[in-house]
Parts: sequence; structure tokens; C-alpha cells
Amino acid sequence: MYFVKQMYSYLKPYLGAVVLAVTCMLVDVLSEILQPVLMARIVGKGIEEGDMRLIATTGLMMVGVAVVCIAAGMANSRFSAMAGTGFSANLRRALFDKVQEFSFKNIDAFSTASLTTRLTNDVTMLQNICVMGMRLLIRAPLMLVFSVGMAIRMSPSLSWVLAVVTPVLLITVGFIVRQGMPRFEQMQKGIDRVNQTVQENVTNVRVVKSFVQEEFEKEKFAQANDNLMQRSLSAMNLVIFTMPVMMLLINGSIIAVLSIGGRKIIAGELDVATMTAFINYIFMILMSLMMVSMLFIMLSRASASYVRIKEVLMAEVDLKEAPAENQVAGHTIRGQVSFEQVSFRYNDSPDGDDVLSNITFTAQPGQVIAIIGGTGAGKSSLIQLIPRLYDATGGSVAIDGIDVRDYPLQELRSQIGMVLQKNTLFSGTIKDNLRWGREDATDEEIRQAAEAACAADFIESFPDGYDTWIDQGGVNVSGGQKQRLCIARAMLKKPPILILDDSTSAVDTATESRIRRAFHTVLADTTTFIIAQRISSVQEADLILVLDDGRIAGMGTHQQLLKENREYREIYESQMGKEAEA
Repeated sequence: MYFVKQMYSYLKPYLGAVVLAVTCMLVDVLSEILQPVLMARIVGKGIEEGDMRLIATTGLMMVGVAVVCIAAGMANSRFSAMAGTGFSANLRRALFDKVQEFSFKNIDAFSTASLTTRLTNDVTMLQNICVMGMRLLIRAPLMLVFSVGMAIRMSPSLSWVLAVVTPVLLITVGFIVRQGMPRFEQMQKGIDRVNQTVQENVTNVRVVKSFVQEEFEKEKFAQANDNLMQRSLSAMNLVIFTMPVMMLLINGSIIAVLSIGGRKIIAGELDVATMTAFINYIFMILMSLMMVSMLFIMLSRASASYVRIKEVLMAEVDLKEAPAENQVAGHTIRGQVSFEQVSFRYNDSPDGDDVLSNITFTAQPGQVIAIIGGTGAGKSSLIQLIPRLYDATGGSVAIDGIDVRDYPLQELRSQIGMVLQKNTLFSGTIKDNLRWGREDATDEEIRQAAEAACAADFIESFPDGYDTWIDQGGVNVSGGQKQRLCIARAMLKKPPILILDDSTSAVDTATESRIRRAFHTVLADTTTFIIAQRISSVQEADLILVLDDGRIAGMGTHQQLLKENREYREIYESQMGKEAEA
């Protein structure tokens, strides 16, 4: 019930357009209902009595009614479109806002391709049903009620045909709806799969080409595309089956009326004019029933989209703000970070494996904390707990002695700079991308941040300098350039805490050394967490954590770990070679 009210709230601003659409449709239906009566008047009185004046007058009335009918229909289409597009815009905005609230865990639960389909294709389906609903859903019942009333009024003895045809139509519609909904749901999932395949291929097209995997990708897309085609055909075949059944019932009903009515005319129990009008009303009734059946088919497809949208809007965001009275708002972070017996798992189940176990350490303000370890050791998982991209499943993570869960999320993250493992740039100029770090940064501050990240040289070598356009995802700059731009963006923020997740892997050691020196000067008071694979990147850190299978296998300075920690010494010797032996 709550979700229905929520959906209504998206349509509420356009209730005026809805009322006007309904009013115009009522006028449209009444105008159309009058036409058979006027036609019967021409046939029954005008033609039989040879009254040309009556024929002309009634004909002009029919023309006038037709004009009113057309105008009302056009106005209904306009107001329906206004309400439908407005509703879908509000719904799409609500979905997008909800996705922005998602934690990484929520996003993991939905695929990116599925979220894209839900915000586009599924919303469009609900928009179409909203627009068509204000036309068919209003027109068909009104037309049905008025037509049945007029048909019974004109000839009760012929109206029994409706009592036979209507149940058959209703049974057919019920069968279609029952069979159609699961098929349309499968079709939407097929669209998800196609979108995912396309998105994955286009995003990683360079990798595909470098490994000469074009044929493999074509085959993978063909499978997803064929799967969607089969699911679409399965759903559409049901729709195709509907039309011949409807037409059979309509034509059978008209034949029955003509057969029975013809005998009554011959027997003098019915006149031709009444018979003609009755056939028109029968046709209107059956067409209304057919419109209702088509609407139900659309509803069965839209219901699949409705369920998928509901899953997103009703998804529980696992990262919840603390109650307002418990929040520590307005606190300026100094940079002390402490982990106390922290454990973490991605899977909520009690028997799931911990990615991190019993992590305990403290970083003082201004210290450089390095984290090193093998692939899958839990390095990225650990640092993502600091800005609450995930929440620890055990123990506590505190900043300045305050549990991170007690900070307002926006305040917490606004004071933490991050350069994630996957460097991301957005379409726009270099200056626009760097200002993500701080919107009010001056051009000089941007230039200084770029110099500190060793990015100024290549930026200024571009013809447009800082106004150079970056394509989506930063595909028109190299991996090293992208990394340096992301570092400059984080440094421009000048945060109390900076997290660098393997953020210099694509730059040479000399450039990396210059960037590290810049941290000590530009961000001297910043607590910096560095995840790195190279010993040279971490050996000057104040504290080095050696992670192994989610546990701290060693902790100390470079010299201490060389003497006391076997895992660290093995990493050092494998990288430094003969220098390590000496």
C-alpha cells in the first residue's frame, strides 16, 4: 500500500491534466455514442419518408458531433501525454535518487545493466501504460456501458448475443494475462542481459581488440540477442493469438445479429434503422471489450516492469544514518583512524567467510599508513570501511575516537579523499573533472594540485590545456594520465584523510616518487592510506600493514618488518632481487 501511495505521489502534480484528459474522453465517448442514433434517424425517418430537410439537418448534426469528437480525442491525447511523461520523469528521478543512496553492497545486488534497464525501458513501459490508461482505460469502460445501455434500449430481444460473447472474451483475457506476465518478466530479464553484454563490450573494447576476441564477443552477444528474441516471441505469440480470437467473436456476433435481426425485420418485428443502429452498438461493445483485453495485455507486461521498479525503490539501504540525536554533526576531522577487532564479510549469512578478521591498529593524524599483501588479501575491503562504502560486520572503525557510523554520511565522506583502484573520469573538461575535488577551487589552486600530482606538464601540452575535453570514462587519455588526474582531484580537496588504492600502478617509479614527495609538502597534515604492490611505494611509510588472507600478518616500519616479518621479507626479496640479497 505504501508503494502505491509513493507511485501516486509522482502523478499527483499532474492531476489537473488527468482530470482534463478524463473529461475530454467522456465528451469523445458521448459524441461517438450519439452517431448511431442520428444515423438511425436518417435511415428510419429521413430516407423512408423522403424528408430531405431532416436528412440535411441530421447530417450536419453528425458532422458537428464528429468535429467535437475529434477535438476531444486530440485534447485527451495531449493531456494524457502531459500526465504520462510528467509521471515518468518524476519516477525516473526518484529511481536515480534512490540509486545514489545505495551502498556498494546494494549496487552489488543489482547489476549495472539491470539498473540501466529499470531506469529507461521499465520506466518507459509504465509511462506508456499511464498514457494509454488515460485513453483506453477510460474510453473502453465508458463506451461499453453506454453502448450496452443503448443496445438494450433499442432491442432487448437481440441483446442476448452479448450474454454469450462477453464471458468468452473475459475468459480469453484472463488466460492471456495469466500466461503473459511471467513471459514478459523473462523478456525484461533478456533485455538486462543484452544491455549488460553491450555495456561490457563497449567499455572494454580496447581489451577485446588487444586480445583479438571480437568473434568471441560477437558470439556472446548473439546468444544474448537470440535469447531475448526467443523470450520476446514467446510473449508476442500470446498477443498475436489474441487478435484472431477477438475478430472471430466480433464477426460471429455480427453474423448472429444479422441472422436473428433479419428474420425479425421480415416478420415486421424490427425496422431496418433500429437494426443498423444495433449493429453499430454491438460493434462498439465488442471493440470496447477488445480494447480492454489489449489493455490487460499491456498491463501484464507493465506489471513486470512495475515489480522491477518496486524492487529498486523498496530496496533497503544497508548503510543507515544514526538517529539524529546520536549523530556527531559539524565535527572537523583531525585524521586519527582506529580499527578495533574489525571483521567484515560481503555475504550476510552467518556461515559466510570473513574477508577481514580481527583487524586492530591506529593511525595518528598526519601519518602515512601503507597496506601491502597478496591479491585477495582484503586490502581494498579494509580501506573501504573508513568512508563507510561498506560497514564492518564486527568490531568498530573510529575517526578521532568517534565511530564512523555516528557521523552524518555526507559530512564523513566530504572530509575523506579517495582515489579508487578503478580510476574514473567523467565527460567534461579537465577543469570540470578536477573541480569534483572542490567546486569553488580557483584556476591557480587547480594548477597547483595538477603540479603536485605530476599532471600539469601533460595537461598544458594539450592545445586547450585545462579546458581539454575528456570523453566518457577518460578514454582519450592514457592510464597513467588518468591516474594522475584522479590523484590531483583528490589532492585539490585537501582532505584530513586521503585513501590511495593502488593509484600509482600506471606511472613510472620516478613520477611516483615525485608524487609521494608532494604528499609530504602539500598534504603534510593529512592521514594518508596507501595500498600498493611495490615495496618502493611503501617503504617510507610511518606504519606498514602486511595483510594475509584477511588478517594482519605484520605491522611496523620498513626496517622492523624486514627484520621480524617473513611475509614482508619475501615480498621485498622477490621485488628487489640482488639488492635484497646484498
